[in-house]
Amino acid sequence: MFVLVLAVVVVLVAVALVVLVVQARRESMVDAQRRTLAAAQMFANSPGIVTALDSSDPTAALQPRAEANRKAADVDAIIVYGLDGTILAHSDRRQVGKHVIGPYKEAMAGRSFTRTFQGALGLSVISAVPVKDAHGSVVGIVSAPVRVREVQDVVSRQLPVLFGSAGGALVLAAGGVGLVSGRLRRQTHGLGPLEMTRMYEHHDAVLHAVKEGVLITGGDGRLLLANDEARRLLDLPTDAVGQHVTALGLEESLAGLLASDRAATDEVHLAADRLLAVNKRPTLPFGPISGVVTMRDTTELRALSGRAAKARERLNLLYDAGVRIGTTLDVTRTAEELAQVAVPRFADIVTVELMDPVLHGEEPDSPGTEMRRVAVLGLEADYPLYPVGELIQFAATNPVATAVAAGRAVLEADLSAADGWRAQDPERAQRVLEGGIHSLLAVPLRARGVLLGMVDFWRTQASPPFDQEDVSFAEELAARAAVSIDNARRYTREHAVAVTLQRSLLPRALPEQTALEVAYRYLPATAGVGGDWFDVIPLPGTRVALVVGDVVGHGLHAAATMGRLRTAVHNFSALDLPPDELLARLDELVTHTDEAAEEDGSGITGATCLYAIYDPVSGQVTAATAGHLGPAVVHPDGTVAFPELPISPPLGLGAGQPFENAELTLPESSRLVLYTDGLIENRDRDLDTGLQALRAALAGPERTPEATCAEVIETLLPARPSDDTALLVARTHRLDPADVAEWNVPQDPAAVAPVRSACARRLADWGLEEIAFTTELILSELITNAIRYGTEPITVRLLNDRTLTCEVSDGSSTSPHLRRAKTTDEGGRGLFLVAQFAHRWGTRYTPRGKIIWTEQAIHDGAGPAGEDLGQIILDTWDETAL
Repeated sequence: MFVLVLAVVVVLVAVALVVLVVQARRESMVDAQRRTLAAAQMFANSPGIVTALDSSDPTAALQPRAEANRKAADVDAIIVYGLDGTILAHSDRRQVGKHVIGPYKEAMAGRSFTRTFQGALGLSVISAVPVKDAHGSVVGIVSAPVRVREVQDVVSRQLPVLFGSAGGALVLAAGGVGLVSGRLRRQTHGLGPLEMTRMYEHHDAVLHAVKEGVLITGGDGRLLLANDEARRLLDLPTDAVGQHVTALGLEESLAGLLASDRAATDEVHLAADRLLAVNKRPTLPFGPISGVVTMRDTTELRALSGRAAKARERLNLLYDAGVRIGTTLDVTRTAEELAQVAVPRFADIVTVELMDPVLHGEEPDSPGTEMRRVAVLGLEADYPLYPVGELIQFAATNPVATAVAAGRAVLEADLSAADGWRAQDPERAQRVLEGGIHSLLAVPLRARGVLLGMVDFWRTQASPPFDQEDVSFAEELAARAAVSIDNARRYTREHAVAVTLQRSLLPRALPEQTALEVAYRYLPATAGVGGDWFDVIPLPGTRVALVVGDVVGHGLHAAATMGRLRTAVHNFSALDLPPDELLARLDELVTHTDEAAEEDGSGITGATCLYAIYDPVSGQVTAATAGHLGPAVVHPDGTVAFPELPISPPLGLGAGQPFENAELTLPESSRLVLYTDGLIENRDRDLDTGLQALRAALAGPERTPEATCAEVIETLLPARPSDDTALLVARTHRLDPADVAEWNVPQDPAAVAPVRSACARRLADWGLEEIAFTTELILSELITNAIRYGTEPITVRLLNDRTLTCEVSDGSSTSPHLRRAKTTDEGGRGLFLVAQFAHRWGTRYTPRGKIIWTEQAIHDGAGPAGEDLGQIILDTWDETAL
């Protein structure tokens, strides 16, 4: 066996070694092909190569660059060919000037390729890439070869490691087989066949000599062995071995035990006129699937069978209590479940009273006798006990008050003789006795040493009075229920705190803006508060950002994480970043947060986010997502579309990967719908089905955003949602073209005055003469700065909305900075004036440059008075005024 196992291991190791070598060679060739192609493309597309090819001496211009790029790319050569096949640059200078004939027709046609063929450097992997001028014409060819011999040398250097690993595997296999063989010898204690036979003969003699029945059953329920005592006790036939235990004429309960795979300890079963104590154990892991049963005659215990049945019933009741009590995290429901378990198997009537702080999730300060009844079960309509909801002040002589003071159960076996109980309310007590209630057992509900309330067990004439044996059982039942009630209380408190926290972190009111008409819904999950959130953020230029996000998990941690993310989005949006850049910064923030959470053991939090910006001037929406579901768009005609956004991983899982923007233009009165997965996914509905249901709910005639929210929530959400839901519906509006003015400005200082005059005329058309002077000062400064420090194209745009927005854009990415000019400085005060006159100002970067924007209030009295304006201008030259 040792040799066979060793041979199998050798074959497996050899096969694995061959596979690894072949795979390593193949991967090395693929790597060489990619490396040569990348090197050739990098050099062919490098700046200045077209100019060098058109120069009078291409070799002088290209040879140093080719050599430098060869070393950087780790290839054997960088070769540049002219269109006539002349080598213009080569790592081997002796090849320069030669004419070659090779498979370069594809490169001449403008296509790159990678081949393996025999060249000046020997058998090589070579890639060729065409060099194109600004018109797309091929002006040269760049190739990068790597010799096959070098690729194979890399693989050869790996062979010693592979052979060493194979040898190590063989040594480990041989050692393992040797250890197993030694283990087997130790397990049999070195016994040979003769000794083992003698041992089994001794065991067989003992088996049939003991005065205890022994049975062995198989996994299929058949009898495999029965000793003489078992045959006598069960009166088994001579051919019983091999038959199924249910065919031996045994009592149903005993046959069921023998046929099952469960274990048993001293279970009492009848066999004819005998009472047997039966034990059963499975033989696993010491043998095949079977059971070993031992039994002894305990007929003398028959008198105790009634008590055993009662104890079994109590154990079953405790088991049911563990399963049925605490199925929810609701305090009142848990108290009702306690009553349902005890009635009618232990008591005829059960009442439960809890202290008021427990119902609100708080822990009682100290034990008291004033409690509120929260559950009653088993009562008929005419029973005069206190009803549910009643706040009861128990008298000091009442058994409930006595149990509170003593910290243990109090038994009143005969209520008619209990003067202390009757003193609570004599008239009510008399009606209770007349109704047939005669016995009471009051048990405190305690958890962690704190009194939560009381459970009262009552029995009527149909049942015997409680006794001392019932007291211990009732205390055990109450202890288990108290733990569940305390868990529900603590959950109630945590849920209330989490709801309060989350409500404080979500938007309390939507900001004022005119670009979108917005309505929203947020519904927490039944199981607890989660991390779904949304936001509406006004941006400069009358734009508005819409945000939805989802933090994995529920509870305080998810709510706190949601608050941090919402704050971060607000801070990043203040920088006026495009959606992809904002999500990239948010992803970096979540990554650092997760790393810190992993270090302190609090766990890593996952989150998704969708960020969209709507521009009412163009009607364009720019959106990016981080693992979040894309928006839905309801067009004015009622059709619904789900635009596809570039797929990106959730926040914190991107590993630095960039996010991508998607752009779409919406007609006016379109509805943009953002939501979280709790709206469309639940236990009974997958993602695709949920999206179809959402499409059906959104489709149809024109509705307001508020009506849309109501319809979607009513149609898609169940009565008790299992996850949080955030829904944001925004109807788009376009800015009237008459309220938008735009001018192109030449890069000439003389152009400032005409543009300023045109802006003044447009302000007069809009009825904004009172802020015309300050607007001209602002525009003069911004346009002058753009002409002096920026690059073309320079554009001025005015937007007349809730505020007057002035935007000056240019092709430069340099942003101005506000500073205080010294008395001796001739300049540096213009931007300070802009900051004084404008309500807000800032910089927004675009793909083609930047935009400097300002906002001015347009209500009455928005512009500074003449004397105030003059004072502001004078103060910019007076350092003492600052």
